[in-house]
Amino acid sequence: MDRIAVKIGSNVLTREDGSLDHTRISALVDQVCDLAGRGCEVIIISSGAVASGRDCLGTAGRLDTVSQRQLYSAVGQVRLMHTYYQLFKERGYSCGQVLTTKENFSTRHHYLNQKNCMEVMLSQGVIPIVNENDTISLTELMFTDNDELAGLVATMMEARLLIILSNVDGIFTGAPGEAGSTLVREIEPGSDSAAQFIQKTKSAAGRGGMHTKYAIARKLAAEGIPVAIACGKRDGILQAVVSADSSTPYTLFKAADKPISGVKKWIAHSGGFARGSVSVNAGAAAALLSGGAASLLPVGITAVEGDFEKDDIVRILDPDGRCIAVGRANCDAATARRNAGRQNVGEFVHYDYLYIEQI
Repeated sequence: MDRIAVKIGSNVLTREDGSLDHTRISALVDQVCDLAGRGCEVIIISSGAVASGRDCLGTAGRLDTVSQRQLYSAVGQVRLMHTYYQLFKERGYSCGQVLTTKENFSTRHHYLNQKNCMEVMLSQGVIPIVNENDTISLTELMFTDNDELAGLVATMMEARLLIILSNVDGIFTGAPGEAGSTLVREIEPGSDSAAQFIQKTKSAAGRGGMHTKYAIARKLAAEGIPVAIACGKRDGILQAVVSADSSTPYTLFKAADKPISGVKKWIAHSGGFARGSVSVNAGAAAALLSGGAASLLPVGITAVEGDFEKDDIVRILDPDGRCIAVGRANCDAATARRNAGRQNVGEFVHYDYLYIEQI
């Protein structure tokens, strides 16, 4: 059975005045139900709670930015889920809410608990609708945006495809609609050729932008999950992407031929939860980046930072300070410092628990 993750951005769910676009939400629910009726398991990662709350309450005076976000999301999440619930119910489907925080992905135990919850929902025909729990997420603990969350969910749930719905058709060689600007239809695994076209501006309604979409899409494609960036305001866009309709405009990040293991996928997205870092010499860096099945040995470690425990995630830095990999430590920080530069004291990070970053 196909499993598809669909991320719906705030700019898709709202009108120009910031109010919820119920017509568009209804159209997207129709498309999800059509896919479910064809045997697809669909997971929705939905933005829009803060925008929904702001639309409902209006301007909240005398509140700081964090308090406003907590207030709007507390009210807006209920309103948004009620909208989804009613629309799916009218079509004979059930949906369920999954609220999460960045910390819930920081340990393998919590990671697998979330996975099991959504597996149970899917097994019972319930469509999971995932969003960040903005009512308790503080700035330093928040996801970059829901594109990052979508990447984590697609990886965790071993989706066959992630579709990121925005208010544009994909990645263009210039500003969309600008004379001479063309859509980039496909991006090969590992290719960074489209980076020159990406601007780091954020969207009007959400926290993200094309820069984060591009980064997440490249990362997932390298792990073996294709990603499509498409316009959620186009009718039938989900069906078009799933069926690979070449007449519909969207950008596809093609997946690498050799998908990595589930554990490595978790580690790949755990760099933001790292409890420390180790610096390695040029020889160790070259061995890790060679493409072979190389583990990190203590003899190649030149410095240890942080106060991590055994099995914590650590970053691995080359002599220039670039993060070239993340991995699960086989010992605590004190032992790592004691063993740094020594031979024959076992692996610091085994290859099976090591993910090489794209450089």
